[in-house]
Amino acid sequence: MPMSLASSFFAHPHQAFTAGFYRNESFDFELRVVLGQATYGAADTGEVLSAIAHVGEKDLEGWYEAWFDLGTRVFGHADEAAEAGHSRSASNAYLRAASYFGVAINAVDGLSDDSVLVPTFKRHRQAWDRFVDTTAQPVERVRIPYEDTYLPGYFFRPPGDVRRPTLIMVNGSDGPISGLWGSGGAGALERGYNVLMFDGPGQQSMLFERNIPFRHDWESVITPVVDYLVDRPDVDASKLAIYGISQGGYWVPQSLAFEHRIAAAIADPGVVDVAASWLAHIPKNMQKLLDEGKSEAFDRDMAMGMKFSKDTARIWRFRARPYLADGYYNTLAEVRKYHLEHVAGSISTPLLITDPEGEQFWPGQSKRLAALSGGPTTVVPFTAAEGANFHCQPMARRLTDQRMFDWLDEQLDL
Repeated sequence: MPMSLASSFFAHPHQAFTAGFYRNESFDFELRVVLGQATYGAADTGEVLSAIAHVGEKDLEGWYEAWFDLGTRVFGHADEAAEAGHSRSASNAYLRAASYFGVAINAVDGLSDDSVLVPTFKRHRQAWDRFVDTTAQPVERVRIPYEDTYLPGYFFRPPGDVRRPTLIMVNGSDGPISGLWGSGGAGALERGYNVLMFDGPGQQSMLFERNIPFRHDWESVITPVVDYLVDRPDVDASKLAIYGISQGGYWVPQSLAFEHRIAAAIADPGVVDVAASWLAHIPKNMQKLLDEGKSEAFDRDMAMGMKFSKDTARIWRFRARPYLADGYYNTLAEVRKYHLEHVAGSISTPLLITDPEGEQFWPGQSKRLAALSGGPTTVVPFTAAEGANFHCQPMARRLTDQRMFDWLDEQLDL
């Protein structure tokens, strides 16, 4: 985070936005994301701040328990509302519960025992599915044919049986599917778009329940998705758009280099080289071992380093899980396949790329993607002065929607 520890120690309450809600960067960013979800009803600010008020900077167990307990409590309120016939209240509470369980999923990696991971995920997905069952928004569960299996998804649409522009939503490396609601999904529906959300390889249910890992060649995912959509009678095949959040900012342009039926696309933010966020934390001498293919020495030195830093070991375990590769060297060898330098020139689709001030994970890569892309690009800056800084503008999702949907409407001639 772009702040000093000294300034955060002497911060006044009104300085939470600039100094940080937590000095723990992971806690602070997660909290910003959840507070941002409140703008579309996927969180409630008071219950969030109350739930984490007692959690200290290093209390990893308390962090998990606070979010899981909050999700459980709100889920109970939703059940009570549903039983009393208050479907709107139930729907909103299920959505909030899904958000809180979503944070708890990521918090599992701070625990000494991660056996609660899958049960926590199932609670999250149960809350999300009950939101789907109770919302007044027309929605259907879908299975998108994919290789010898399927991608599970949700197709939301505005009322009325007409062909509409459709937004394909590509999640990031660890975001819950409920997070897409407040990160473009609800905004698209307000503007008359159909919305398709789905779990791709390595994401959520595909990872936790089916053990299917990430893949770098995401066009192999998006082409079946497009094939599915163009056959639907409620989809205008000439007005397909795609949005990728976080690591989806790599997967979307990777797909566009090969799949040209999409009329307009958004990368939030642009990601050219996924491995850069990993290598930034690895010493140069270790990177030399990696470059030279010295896998045994690299794994040995990494294992030694992990013994001295529980936080580093925790973060590695969290970020490496979806790749399902054995060992440190093999994991990074897989992550290094996720780069666009040699394919971005094949992109012809108009592309909007967000460029937030203070981008923590892939700084500078939005402009780099714009320079590499073979198609027309629009880079949109977001600033701290607008309350829109940091990765994916977590506390400025209305502003983000305004800018990206105004651009999309113009591209699709709506």
